[in-house]
Amino acid sequence: MNFEDLKGQSQSQLDDLFKHSPAGPIPEGDAAGEAVVCPGTFWSRIIARFVHALAWQGKVFTKNPDGPGATLVNKITVAGMHLIVARVYSTPSWIDGKQCIVLDYSKTSLFARKIRDEIRLVDPANKLYLGKVWWGKTRLVDFALKFPN
Repeated sequence: MNFEDLKGQSQSQLDDLFKHSPAGPIPEGDAAGEAVVCPGTFWSRIIARFVHALAWQGKVFTKNPDGPGATLVNKITVAGMHLIVARVYSTPSWIDGKQCIVLDYSKTSLFARKIRDEIRLVDPANKLYLGKVWWGKTRLVDFALKFPN
């Protein structure tokens, strides 16, 4: 499975994939990212290219040396600057109550403090995670993260 496969699915297919996937381990390293907006439509690929080129390219995860969890920084802008930090930990998903990995910006970013991302490992062989973005309690968009093998 890859980014294109995810962008080709409908929103309900992506939701089902998320619900039926394990949380997986908290990832580590530099992940390429793709926005998944208007999934299953012609616009999905165009929006993803635009977002990737101008706004967001992925995330870099660093495991906590003293215990569970991690921190991350987003790769933002054309230059891929490392900005907007989040705490990373496992907890129940707001979607189905099952374990997921949460990317929590509430205590680390004034700009993104209302953002909560939830990710699950949808393809272990390819280290591909599917994410859901929340603004407060409102779901916004999906995204995918691909870690190097």
